[in-house]
Parts: sequence; structure tokens; C-alpha cells
Amino acid sequence: MNVGFISLGCSKNLIDTEVAIGKFKEHEYSIVNDPKQADIIVINTCGFIESAKVEAINTILEMAEYKKKRCKCLIVMGCLVQRYYNDLIKSLPEVDMFIKISDYNILWDKISEIISCQKDPSKNEKICKKGPSPNEKNLTGATMFAEKEYLAREVSTGENYAYLKIGEGCSNMCTYCAIPYIRGLFVSRPFEDIIKEAKTLAKKGIKEIILIAQDTTKYGLDLYGKPRLAELLQELCKIKEFKWIRFLYSYPEGISEELIQIVKENDKICKYFDIPIQHISNDVLKKMNRKTSKEKIEKLITKIRKEIPDVILRTSLIVGFPGETKNDFEELYEFVQKTKFDKLGVFSYSKEDGTPASKMQNQIHYKTKQARLNKIMSLQQGISKEKLEKNIGTTVEVLVENTSFDGKYLIGRTKNDVPEEDGIVFIKKTKDNENKLNKFIKCKVIDVSNYDIIAENI
Repeated sequence: MNVGFISLGCSKNLIDTEVAIGKFKEHEYSIVNDPKQADIIVINTCGFIESAKVEAINTILEMAEYKKKRCKCLIVMGCLVQRYYNDLIKSLPEVDMFIKISDYNILWDKISEIISCQKDPSKNEKICKKGPSPNEKNLTGATMFAEKEYLAREVSTGENYAYLKIGEGCSNMCTYCAIPYIRGLFVSRPFEDIIKEAKTLAKKGIKEIILIAQDTTKYGLDLYGKPRLAELLQELCKIKEFKWIRFLYSYPEGISEELIQIVKENDKICKYFDIPIQHISNDVLKKMNRKTSKEKIEKLITKIRKEIPDVILRTSLIVGFPGETKNDFEELYEFVQKTKFDKLGVFSYSKEDGTPASKMQNQIHYKTKQARLNKIMSLQQGISKEKLEKNIGTTVEVLVENTSFDGKYLIGRTKNDVPEEDGIVFIKKTKDNENKLNKFIKCKVIDVSNYDIIAENI
């Protein structure tokens, strides 16, 4: 039987999808990219914010149309299912099985059950949909796959890079965020398991490893009584096959002197800090239940830039949080203007069921949120171009990953860019470089756009 997968949402969700793909391949199913060829379609959903929920529902309905053709079984898993399990069963009868995150430890048992139902129509399909309703207030530890399941996952991002999940869930309890209610409290993976999986990925030829968790700086705290991200990075540097190592989602209060020094001293570790600060107004930060302040954030940024002058700083912000005044927003705008982050993403606040912020007064109107988002992004666009223009005439190392649609350009990334998140490099295709796909090449920057680089290979 052929199985088709759709993975929505973040890179952490993508790893769950890759584990599920590995499960099917282990049981000798064929994986296909075209839903028209699929006997089974599996959708891994995101339910983090409203727009993600809408995308998930639309995708489910779109894929359900294929049940009128070849598809015999539609399976939906992930965050949306964990959060709205009972509602989804009632409203989407087209789906044959919903699998919650809390059932990932018995993932294949659930899948086998529904496939068995499909093969034998005499079985009651409703049995396959039954399950206890999730308790959204249950903040126990996150459900993790077993080590052997991570080792068997099928990397879907190509041969150049792979994500490596070092923890699951979140214990920060920011008032706007539903992750603890969906995924549970933060749970670290054992140190040895992570190293073992990293070595497995290295043997597959992966050149870049990207560490992810909801908050990577919390890694190790629950298992070992202290953070061990810096130690983990140092150990990963010993794996010779990796050329680039990076970590994402490092909360400002968790970035230690030790971590900064490890990044500074190891050439393999990308000089790249992804620091989601969300806001800079102390009033807003307090309402968000963030564990830091404007003064601490400014001090941290100054320290990192002093220690690592060529560092790339990325952040994410939320505008329109309940009670965000005009002065709060102007303070944020001025901070972005002054700090000049290399990379920056902005989200408008999304009112999420069950979160403390959803019950707060002074919710901000949609148009105001959108106007504030646009204003910040317009500012950042100019900052980004200004920073990139300083690279014109310099030599950069580029990992070539693709070819443009018209076939005229190679497309790649520098060490300063996270795949699918940051800018890309366009390199004019020539006879000298046409065979450089999935290889590192030296390039001279000749021009830039707002977020991307145009270069020629040397």
C-alpha cells in the first residue's frame, strides 16, 4: 500500500512526521508524494495559533476529497488533534482516525488498528476512533518517542541538513501560549540518545545539524538538575562529518556565559543566536509572564555582540498583546530601530482557548494588530537590506541546495541562514558550477535584495 504524508507547522512537528514515515517504511509500506497515488493519507497538524488551525482544517477537507478516488484511509495526528479531539470526531466524519500526541508512544498500535478496520469492513470503524478526551489542564510531562523510533525516522529535508529534537513540551507558561496544554511540560531527551541519533544522521551524510526544542536553553534541567546545552554542543562538535551545527529557540534568560563562549570558540557552531524576546515593554513582558526584562535583554544583546562581533541575531515578536498601549508599541518599534536585528519575525497576537491571556481585558482590534505588524516589518525590511549591503564585494561560503525554476541560478544558503526561515543566495549557473548541487562553494557577493543575496562563484 502507498502512504502519503502532509506535515504542517513547525520543525518539531516535522520530526514527528518523519518518525511516523519511518514506522510505515519499517512495516514495508511505500511512501508517495502525490495524494492521487496514496491508499493512506496521513496529515500531521498544527494547532498553535488560529491561522494554523484554519490551514489544518482546510488541508483535512482537501485530502478527504481523495477518498472518492484511491485513498481508503485518512489519518490525522498532531497538535490540533490533541487540543480538539472530541470536537474533531464530531465535525469531521471524513477522517478515519485521529491520533493524539499523548498516544505517540503507541503510534503504530493505533495505525495498525485503523488499517485493520479498513481491511475488514465487518469491524466497527467507530472503535478505531474511540479514545479518552484530552484534559487540556493536564500539564504532565510531554510524550516522547523511544530512542529506536528517532533512530529509524526518515529525514525528509534532503541530504544537507536535519533537525535534531533535544526536548519536548514547555514549562515556561507564557500567558499567550497553548504549547504546555497541548504538548505538556518540558522533558529533555537523554544526552546519550541525542548523541547516538546525531551520529546516525552523520553517517547518512547530513552536513548541518539543527538542535530544536520549545526552549533549547532548558535542555537537561529536568534530567540532570542543570542546563546542558553548552556541553551538548561541545560533544556534537566532535562528530567530524558535521560542518555546521546550530541551535534555535534559545530564550534570553537561559543564555549563559558558558553558552556564549562555546559558540564563540567552536568553528563548527554557527555564530547565530535565535532569541525569541516577544516584546520589550516591561509591562507587556510581565503580562506575558516572560522571565526577563527590557534591561536584561539589552544587556544580553550587548554582551553577545561584544563577545562575538560577527554574530547573527534573530528574534521573534508579538504585537497586539492584550493591553498593549500605543506607548508600549512605540517602545518596541524604537527598540527594533536601535538594536537592528539581522533577522526578525513578527506575529500578531492570537487569542488561544484556555490560555490566561485569552481572558485578559483590553483585547486589541485586528486592524490595529495588523497595522503594528506591518509597521515593524517595514522597518525590519530596511534594516535587513542595509545589513546585507555591507556584504557586497565580500567572499562567502554557500551550501548549494537547489536550482531556480528557470534553471538559470543555483540556490543556496550561507552559515548565517536557517533553512526555510531566512534568506537565500542566488548564484548564476555556469559550466563550472552546474555540478555543485549539495556542495559548498566560495562565492563573491555582487548584489542584494531586502532579504536575499546575489553572488557569483569564484
